Amino acid sequence: MLAAIPASAHHSTAMFHWGKEVEMKGAVVERWDWTNPHTFLYVALPGKNGQTEHWAFEGMSPNHLGRTGWSKRMFKPGDRIDLTYYPLKDGRKGGFNVTVKLSDGTVKRQLDSPTTRPDRPGS
Repeated sequence: MLAAIPASAHHSTAMFHWGKEVEMKGAVVERWDWTNPHTFLYVALPGKNGQTEHWAFEGMSPNHLGRTGWSKRMFKPGDRIDLTYYPLKDGRKGGFNVTVKLSDGTVKRQLDSPTTRPDRPGS
């Protein structure tokens, strides 16, 4: 017997704390994965006791981001950025990326509005 799994289960966003937008300043880009179905931005940040913390941020699809001015070559390792994100509920270092401020001051937003969620377009 086969069971059908709803497509929306694949794109669950339940792991993110949508009511808590957090700001991160001075992150250093380690890697930018322009992949389907979601992009991923990996950054390093100086942590406690001088140790580097490594963070991972999920984003919208390349198709969506391309329509809003993002690109595959937008980041390179070593770029310094500021960003906002919705943190992971389990406390791991990462979340869903909302905005990025590039070193030239340009701000890029992934979502249409501060309250839009990827699982609820236009919400």
